Amino acid sequence: MEKETLNIFDNEGNHIGTAPRDEVHLKGYWHETFHCWFIKQEKETCSLYFQLRSTDKKDYPNLLDITAAGHILSYESFEDGIREVREETGIEVCYDQLIPVGIVPYEVIKKDFIDRELAHLFLYEFTGTLDDFSLQAEEVSGIFKAELRQFEALRANEVEAIELEGFILNEGEKKESHNLQAVKSDFVPHEEAYYQKVLQHIQEIKVNGTSRIERI
Repeated sequence: MEKETLNIFDNEGNHIGTAPRDEVHLKGYWHETFHCWFIKQEKETCSLYFQLRSTDKKDYPNLLDITAAGHILSYESFEDGIREVREETGIEVCYDQLIPVGIVPYEVIKKDFIDRELAHLFLYEFTGTLDDFSLQAEEVSGIFKAELRQFEALRANEVEAIELEGFILNEGEKKESHNLQAVKSDFVPHEEAYYQKVLQHIQEIKVNGTSRIERI
């Protein structure tokens, strides 16, 4: 199978060529990714949706992560990243339905793995239910939602754990309703500044009488 090739950038954001994905993470090149967070307003409660990464994932298996995300390949535009939403969640979303946040640079450095991302970040107003998700099992093994205020409290170290509602795929890849109590270590260790950026932009939107989320 042909290796995925990514555009790579220097520390100033200048495009310096392309490289296979494995090399990008080995040498720590900056590269582009697509991040889409699902949010849902239900009466006075705003919820944030997380995917549960598959046990088969090489990086961060069994951890809660961005609703849908992935690398932008060297021949793609950042708009093409929306394919990740359909592939991972089964939800059909048009690009003009997304709320663009901008590019958020961040990095995670571990032994033999350096992830330096220029993340094209988007929010999406999800109006469906958990039944609407159809997961790519080799990538995602469940979907969970948390109250935004609880997740904010967890990130701020005001609480040690929060409750999430959702489902997991059993061995037959059928959905099983499941409630989860999660602590900070149950989430992918994105930089704290990244999580704060996401939360900040969610706070900068409002819901009008038609339930359409718009920028203030």
